[in-house]
Amino acid sequence: QVQLVESGGGLVQAGDSLRLSCGASGRTFSFLDMGWFRQAPGKEREFVGAFKWNGGTTHYGDSVKGRFTISRDNAKNTLYLQMNSLNPEDTAVYYCAAVRLGRPTTAQAIRDIATYDYWGQGTQVTVSS
Repeated sequence: QVQLVESGGGLVQAGDSLRLSCGASGRTFSFLDMGWFRQAPGKEREFVGAFKWNGGTTHYGDSVKGRFTISRDNAKNTLYLQMNSLNPEDTAVYYCAAVRLGRPTTAQAIRDIATYDYWGQGTQVTVSS
């Protein structure tokens, strides 16, 4: 079982930057595929980005590509989401998620909510215009 706790959300203005963190429990973090999703009011949960542990490849949703960057610090069991050039459309609850140890993922599957086994409670990001 992996427990995830997000932090770093808040209220910012359009054009600002913000960095979210996701702390994970346990000793297997280094071997987990990790992802970020977000959900705005009245909308479905949306893929933001992911970081595959094997090879260190990253994947991003079209709406955030070029503005958001995912990174991880395995020594700290922490996943990050650096968000730049924020706009009001980025307002949402942001969730960190993890794929269970040993479950293989493809570049397509890692964008799918159903691929993930563990979820954090979410952190609110609000961008004012």
